[in-house]
Amino acid sequence: MTSPLWLVALMSLSLFINYIDRGNLATAGPKIQLDLGLSATQFGLALSGFYLTYTLMQLPSGWLSDRYGAKIVLAVGAACWSLATFLTGYVTGLTMLVALRLLLGIGESAAFTTTSKLIAANVPRQHVGLANGVVGFGYLFGPAIGTYFGGKLIVEHGWRDVFILFGTLSLLWLIPWSRVRVAEPRITTGPGSSEAPTLREILRERGLWGAAIGHFAGNYAWYFILGWMPTYLVKARGFSMGEMAATLSVAYLVNALAAVSAGWCLDAWVRSGRSATPAYKMVMGAAHIAGLFCIAAMPFLPARACIVSFFVYEVFLGLSSPAYFSIPQLIAGPTAAARWVGVQNMIGNLPGIIGLVFAGILIDAEGGSYVTAFALAAGVNFVGLLGWCVILQKIEPIDWAARRAARAASSGLSR
Repeated sequence: MTSPLWLVALMSLSLFINYIDRGNLATAGPKIQLDLGLSATQFGLALSGFYLTYTLMQLPSGWLSDRYGAKIVLAVGAACWSLATFLTGYVTGLTMLVALRLLLGIGESAAFTTTSKLIAANVPRQHVGLANGVVGFGYLFGPAIGTYFGGKLIVEHGWRDVFILFGTLSLLWLIPWSRVRVAEPRITTGPGSSEAPTLREILRERGLWGAAIGHFAGNYAWYFILGWMPTYLVKARGFSMGEMAATLSVAYLVNALAAVSAGWCLDAWVRSGRSATPAYKMVMGAAHIAGLFCIAAMPFLPARACIVSFFVYEVFLGLSSPAYFSIPQLIAGPTAAARWVGVQNMIGNLPGIIGLVFAGILIDAEGGSYVTAFALAAGVNFVGLLGWCVILQKIEPIDWAARRAARAASSGLSR
């Protein structure tokens, strides 16, 4: 069996690659818009194309992980997203660009359902927070490296070569992953299953819907920043491509380091024997409060203060990152984590479909002004507070068999 440390490291690397590949379009946005003659609305459509298939494939990805194993599903997904990245270097117009973003979304939909199942099945409960912090470091550090080196390479060699290079390098991750050996029993749900809950049982859980609503709000703000901040800094704040890349990469690095720190602190809290509920709710609530005030202020502040506000937001976002997937892993357990995360992440990624393109429409409608788009991304944090801190109640493992027996008994009494 592969050690949990090496397993988590490889999964973190996969998410690192994943977020470089999905974020390259935003980094190259100013150049791609110019070369392909795209309006802000059309570019927003290209950004959103990824999230359409990424979101719709979350639940199938979770089911496939439970049925056939998360290791193989993640490998197939990685091969798919690497190919899509490589071919983006050859796009000739909006239609081809959107088609490849749809393919990228199909491949990358495997990322969080598979890693959640593997962490829940292979990592001790008292280390789940740190494991997710390390995985979070990967997907938060990915934009830092992708933005910095991608921005530099785009200036020197053009955006097409960057996609071809990164797509080729992404395939190399499959070599060490092919040698991984993990514990992941194939789960059969339905009548006769005593351990694994059915999808219907998972959908009945109030905690799932609280987490899904909170995830939706957090991603709306984060995807807006990830997708539109590069173009905003270049077009509205006058940054050069190099200045934009350097600024964003440092912010994303700070974000990633905060995620690892938060994961370690959350684990220390749980190991002390205290309930996970107050610690996790505190970091989620603080992140949404910071997002509300920092994002709303950015377009009204002078350039230097705007960047400070952006960095504060990134710190609090990083502190909350491990909780997004630790919470379902702690609650659902290894027999349900993949499908729980599939549902949660499906709802949580709807902002990628509707938010990014809507932001482009708002920017075009207001003659290039970003004020309303920033205001909407800030205001949605109210919804996040409701989801994580009110609808979601306790963060503790569900005994699915006992829950099923209790429902059966209640149904019998009602008759």
